[in-house]
This record gives sequence, C-alpha cells and structure tokens, in this order.
Amino acid sequence: MTTDHTCSAGDGKPCGACRRSKALRRFAMSITAATVLGHTVLGFEQAYATPLFSVLAALLTESLLETIEAWSQRRAPRYMRPVGQTVDFLLPAYIGGLACAMLLYANSNLWPTVLAAVVGVSSKYLFRVKVKGVARHVLNPSNFGIVVVLLLFPWVGIAPPYQFSEWLVGWADVLPPLVVLVLGTLLNGKLTGKLPLILGWVGGFAVQALVRGFLTGTAIPSALLVMTGPAFILFTNYMITDPGTSPWRKRNQVVFGATVAALYGVLVQLHVVFGLFFALVLACVLRAALLAVLARRDAGSVPAPRQETSRAEVLPPLATAGSGATREVS
Repeated sequence: MTTDHTCSAGDGKPCGACRRSKALRRFAMSITAATVLGHTVLGFEQAYATPLFSVLAALLTESLLETIEAWSQRRAPRYMRPVGQTVDFLLPAYIGGLACAMLLYANSNLWPTVLAAVVGVSSKYLFRVKVKGVARHVLNPSNFGIVVVLLLFPWVGIAPPYQFSEWLVGWADVLPPLVVLVLGTLLNGKLTGKLPLILGWVGGFAVQALVRGFLTGTAIPSALLVMTGPAFILFTNYMITDPGTSPWRKRNQVVFGATVAALYGVLVQLHVVFGLFFALVLACVLRAALLAVLARRDAGSVPAPRQETSRAEVLPPLATAGSGATREVS
C-alpha cells in the first residue's frame, strides 16, 4: 500500500509524514497480530466480539466527528483523501479501539469497552490546545477512554496480566514480553524517536520504587517487579509514547516520562489502583496546561506593529511568533 504522499526530504531520509505513516502502519500490524495471537494462542479472556465492536465504534466515532468538523470548517473530510492518506487518518482510531479491547476487562459485557473507544476518539476533538496557531489534542485517546470507564464503572478492571501467557507452557511464557520489548524498542527508536521518553519513564519508575522503599518501607523487589510484566512493557512501548500527546524534544521527553513515573508513585502510595493509566492522564493534563500558558504568553509577547511601520519590517517578528517557549515543550 502506498502513502499517496510525495516525500519532500532531499537528504535521502524520510520526511516526518512518511515516518508517521510507517509508524502507524507498523503499530497497527503489531497490535492486530497481538490481538489475533492473544485470542488464539496466549489466553486473552475478553470475548471475541470485544475487539470487533470496539474498533467499529472507534472508526464510526472518528468518521462522524471528522464529518462535523469538516462541515463547520467548510473543507473536505480527511477520510475522502487518496486511499493511503485515508488509511493513515483512520489508523489511530483503529489502534485505539484495539488497545481498549486488549487492556480493559468487563467480563461478557461489551459496552464499557465500546464506551472507552468512543470517549477516547472524542477526546481528540473536545480537548485541544493551540500550539503555534494549530489546535492539537493533548490527551492520550485510548488511555483517557480507559480511565473514564474505570471511574464510571468500578466493576470494570484492567485485563489480568497472566492472560498474556496463560496458555503457554514453561519458558515459552517469556516470549510475549520479550517480543513486545524488542519490536516496541525498534519502532520507537527508528520511527517515533521516543527512546528518551522511555528512558525517563523507566528510570523514573525505578527511582520512585526505591524512594517508596526507603521512605515508607515498601518492598523494593515487589515495587520493581512490575517492570517485568507484559502490561508494563505494552504501556511503555505503545501507550506512553503516543506521538500526538507527548513531547518531541529529547529533554522534554525525559521530563515527561519522569513526571508520569513520579505521579504513579504518589498514586500508588495513596492506594489508587490502576495507577499507570491515571498517572498518564494527569501528566497529559499538566502538559496541556503548560502549553496553554506558554501559548498565551507568546501571543502576548508579539509586539503590535506601529502604524508607520512598513510590511517588510513587520514580517520577521510575526514569522517567529510562537517559536519560543511553546516550542520548548513540543
């Protein structure tokens, strides 16, 4: 399948659009394979219909909200572009639907998972912050949908960690987390550029475990053991690194990852269950607030041109507006 996109990079390297397209498609293939293998080989306990309904709900929600937004902006919907671009537009919703179906467990009830997919996609249209004049969604969609469902339905939980290797025997149960770790690291290293974020998150997680151990008497081996499970590895490589809702600068990636880890430590100490997901939502909210504040400051710092100033004199400061503090958190 082609991307229907002409790469404009002249240095032999793929442009940002091409890298995003490759990352989306490889991620989609990975989570599709994981879902199929999970329900046939590994031991996923959700109903077979769960991923189907979740994906369908996510795609329909994306299409509906895009139609409304396109109509309000008097433009063509993005799903009416060439095939490759249409696929790339719908893939985030597809991936989010599968992620909700894989991580949530609502027994035989499909609707909580469907709701998570709908809420996740809707958050992309409802919660946005303008960065350099462009409105960007700021909440990790699938993670936000999962958190909303966990808050609304206390009887819904996260899929049990053992399901990722429940039907495997002996040393074979090491394969799922190992494969996810290798493939996820390669994907983030080559295409998303999120390895600094992963290092900040993993390093911060180890630090918070040690701090809790020394200050509160928490068993340090038990606190660190979480890092070896398939759920933690999936969260690390495929959720916290979401390109649309995490920083791009290396320093800011490290800070963001460490912030999520610190928030997790606080939540666990407060006996809040499913701390990984709540910590990520809180970190995204904090980053969104910072982006909004910096955007307002940058907008207010652009000097208004005097009446006698020529157009040529006005263009340089306007061209650089928004490239200061706001870029620092991107």
